[in-house]
Amino acid sequence: MAWTRDKMCQRAALELQDGFYVNLGIGMPTLVANFVPQGMNVTLQSENGMLGMGPFPKRQDLDPDLINAGKQTISELPESVYFDSSDSFSMIRGHHMDLSILGALQVAQNGDLANWMIPGKMVKGMGGAMDLVAGVKKVVILMEHVAKDNSPKIVESCTLPLTGQGVVDLIITDLGVFNFVDNNISLIELADDVTLDDISMNTGAKFEVNLN
Repeated sequence: MAWTRDKMCQRAALELQDGFYVNLGIGMPTLVANFVPQGMNVTLQSENGMLGMGPFPKRQDLDPDLINAGKQTISELPESVYFDSSDSFSMIRGHHMDLSILGALQVAQNGDLANWMIPGKMVKGMGGAMDLVAGVKKVVILMEHVAKDNSPKIVESCTLPLTGQGVVDLIITDLGVFNFVDNNISLIELADDVTLDDISMNTGAKFEVNLN
């Protein structure tokens, strides 16, 4: 049985550390904020100009002027600060962000990442993804193991336009967890009731097995 989205986000939250400055990508990665360990001090940053994002608000507390980079309504904290996008990207490009958790369309066995467009589909642009993978100290990918057509998303070589080359440090999917050492991919955890055969059948890349 594969991990649910909540289980995946709980696993991703284990990568957080006290004092970290963290950027959560659009989509499922934003849900990781719901699983920050109690008592841990983690500061969330949004590319559109906010440091210190609070939890998603209840309906009665919605403020349409408070949104994250994915246009989701958020809340502020007493220590929240605001700035323009140039300052926001200076933080990212200056390597001041400890961790970014992003979604992906494809990840190659050497750590290449494609997560911003499918050729032929309308897109507004890459957004902050290219800056994040180049400027953040650690990049964690949180995604389903296969695409909607059941094709592998962990592949030998990306066929979609790249966001960055050799930038991925860790992949968390609904089937397991992979890390990268010297541009080699290694399976380090299996999801509940998932077997090595399940991983092999749904992975389009060669990988080592280093299960604890």
